[in-house]
Formats: sequence, C-alpha cells, structure tokens
Amino acid sequence: MPGITILGLGPGSPGQLTREAWDVLSQAGEVWLRTGQHPTVSGLPASVEIHTFDDLYEQHVSFDEVYAAIVSKVLELGRRPEGVIYAVPGHPFVAERTSPEIARIARDEGLGLRLVEGLSFMEPTCSALGLDPFPHTALVDALALGSGCVPPFPSDSPALIAQIYSKLTASEVKLALTSVYPDQHPVRLIHAAGTKGQLVEDLHLFEIDRSPHIGLLTSLYLPPLGPGTSFESFQEIVARLRAPDGCPWDREQTHQSLRPHLLEEAYEAIAALDADDPGKMREEFGDLLLQIVLNAQIGSEYGEFTMAEVIQGIHDKIVRRHPHVFGDVKVDGVGNVLSNWEKIKETERKENGEKEKGLLDGVPLALPALTQAQEYQDRAARVGFDWPEIEGVLEKIAEEIEEVRRAENDDELAAELGDLLFALVNLARWKNVDAESALRGTNQRFKRRFAFVEQGAQKAGKPLTAMTLDEMEALWQAAKRELKNGDG
Repeated sequence: MPGITILGLGPGSPGQLTREAWDVLSQAGEVWLRTGQHPTVSGLPASVEIHTFDDLYEQHVSFDEVYAAIVSKVLELGRRPEGVIYAVPGHPFVAERTSPEIARIARDEGLGLRLVEGLSFMEPTCSALGLDPFPHTALVDALALGSGCVPPFPSDSPALIAQIYSKLTASEVKLALTSVYPDQHPVRLIHAAGTKGQLVEDLHLFEIDRSPHIGLLTSLYLPPLGPGTSFESFQEIVARLRAPDGCPWDREQTHQSLRPHLLEEAYEAIAALDADDPGKMREEFGDLLLQIVLNAQIGSEYGEFTMAEVIQGIHDKIVRRHPHVFGDVKVDGVGNVLSNWEKIKETERKENGEKEKGLLDGVPLALPALTQAQEYQDRAARVGFDWPEIEGVLEKIAEEIEEVRRAENDDELAAELGDLLFALVNLARWKNVDAESALRGTNQRFKRRFAFVEQGAQKAGKPLTAMTLDEMEALWQAAKRELKNGDG
C-alpha cells in the first residue's frame, strides 16, 4: 500500500517472523531496515531488495541524531507514490525509538500507515529466564539508565534492562545501579534470546561489563533488592498505618499533633550528624522520613496535597534554582551561585504575587538562635552586606567585648552579650564553621569532661560540693588529657 508500512522483524530468529510479516516481505520489491545487523535479515525472502540505515550510525555523534535522520528519511520515502516498507528489530513499538515518531508524523500528514506486528525481545527473554514479568517488572532502556545517576524504578521490584549492546553501555548501567544495589547483587545477562545462540549468564552486578558475550541482542535481568527497600513500599506501609484497620495511634494524628515529633526527630538526626555515626544517621534519617511521609499521607487524606505533589514541588524548585546545572547559565564559584539563588527567589515571589518581603523574612523564627544568626548573616552577605576582610570581624568582636565590660545595667549587659554572640557567629561564618554545631560539640565535650570530674570525686569518696575549686580543676585537667583523643 502507498504510504508507510512499519514492520517488526521479531527478536532474531527468521522462524519467529509473523505470517503477516512474511507475506508483506514476500510481495515487496524493497525494504528499508533500521539496521542490517540483526539475525532475521539472513532469512528474509531472496526476492526483496534490502537497504539499511547503518551508514547513519557512522555519520552522527549521538543516537538522537541517528534516529532523527532515520525518521526524516523514512517519511521522505513514504511520500513516494510507491511508499516504503520500514522494518525494525523486534516489535515496532517495543524498545524502538523511531517507529512511534514516524507513526505520529505520518498520521499528522495524512500519510497511509500500516503496522505489521512482530514478536518483541520480551517474550523469548521471559522464556529464557523462565519468568512471568507480571505483576510489576520494570522495563528500562539501558541508554537512559546509563546516562542517569540513580535507577528510576523501585528497588523492591525486578527490572528488565534492554539494549545493553556494548561493554561501555554495560559499564554505565553498572555505575548507575551500584548507587543503590551492592556490587555482589546477583543478576542475569541474556544474550540473543530466541535464537540458536541464546545464552543466559548468572553473574554479580560488578561483573556485567566483563562478559565476552555482550552484543546487540543483550539484555539484563535485575532481581529485586528485597522487600521494603523502595520509597513506594514505605508509602504503602504508612498508608496502611492510617487505614481504617490500621494503628489507632497513627489514625488519630494530625499535622499539629505530629509537630513536636517532627522537631524531636530533626534534633535526633542532628545529634547523629554531630556524633559522625553513620549507623545512627541511617536510623535517624529513617525516623525523620517517617514524619515527612506520615504528614504527606494526612495531607492526601484531607485533600490538601499528595506525596507526588510534594516531590514534584521540590523537584521543580531545585531545577528552577539551579540553572547552572540544569540549564545554560554560567556561574563562577559558590558566591555567584548564592547571589543568583537570591535573584531567582525574588523573581519567584513576584511571579507568585506574593507580598514584597525582606531578604531575612524567609528565615524561620523557630530556628535555634545561633543557626538563625548565621542564616541572617549568610543572606545579608549574598547581596554584599559584609566585611571586606576578616580583620573587620575580629575588630568587631573586640569592640563588643569592650562594650560588655562597660554595660551599666542588666538590660545593657544582655544586649551587649547578644551583640558579642552575633559577632562570634559571624567569625564562625567567615571560617566556614557552623556555629550551632560548634557550640553543640563544646557542650558535649563539657558534659564528658564534667562526668570525668564527677567520677573522680566518687573515687576520692567526696561529694562535689565538698571539693575545692583547685581539686576540681585538677580533675578537669586530667579529664582533658584522658579524653583528648575523643574530644579532638
């Protein structure tokens, strides 16, 4: 028929061509193949003249350019009076970038369009593995996966990753997967499924780019990491807690009732960070995540917002505020990034019709005082309100100490001590030290050392109140020596 016929060649064996495909090819004068590097090509009818687009793979740098060139050429051929038969490996609409675009444009132009089904790579691959892809095997393109940083599918579901056509592609896929999966995770490479050369390799993830059998018909089967390892499964158990037959305590919670728990979990996470304890961090981050997901579930139940909206909101905000990463904006250093950040936020506020706010209005009032002070100073510095040199900061500290000495009443003393603390926070900022964490660290050192003093008093058989300042000072110095390694 005139126009465009898109035909599936099946997964690789000539015997797997459909009857319809064989009939079309037997009556055709010519056929254009996306690639001639496919086992089925050797079994095509001898009467058909074969053309391929393999030369385009050599002429262009990226697959996107290759596919665009193929689409353009097929459409051009399809506009001829005799039309064109365009044949692709597998099924025309399974793991095939060109066919959907050709079909879309052909329909828009009113060109005749015929689709001839073909067996895809999936059926023989599932047979080779002896598995049913249902209920939720992820289908993934190796090129898309390899160009990302993390897998875009839940880790507690299996995945079938197609088009691992080279060792380089396998290496890129491996790097993306090892951001979530351990090196020793068992996987299966399937080569030439459905052909006489079919081979299934059982390997560990770290080995996949070492296989000598990788070729144009290679796919990877990735078993699930384990139950409860994905964000989706975590959302499910939180929703289950809130279900009518869920937990009575969780069902009673509201945004406001969870507020103190959110604050508590945030501080416990900070304590784990301060302790530099990875095991504790993992646990506390999980507890903090529970609070976030639980609040999102409540929001969803009351029609306020969904978790998808929460994630999309922060996704869009990150992309919007990082044009130097996700766009074409050029920045020079962290200072330029922060300055640009403030300009973007100001534009956002105007576009959202928000009332004009001061630069510091967005800093939460509930922050700890040291953190709040440092954030105020950071924001002011982004627009140039800062000492040009650190000497100005040091001079300000000396000035504030002198003003503390000269304070004449309690109100003046409190104000001057506040100014001194603010100036010290500014010094911490200049030295890239988090003031809140620094003071928390000092508090913990004091606690450990004072506990040592208490233990020394107990060993001496004296209550602390009966010890002289010199005796306690001696124990304090001993504590500093004994605990030096732990205190830094």
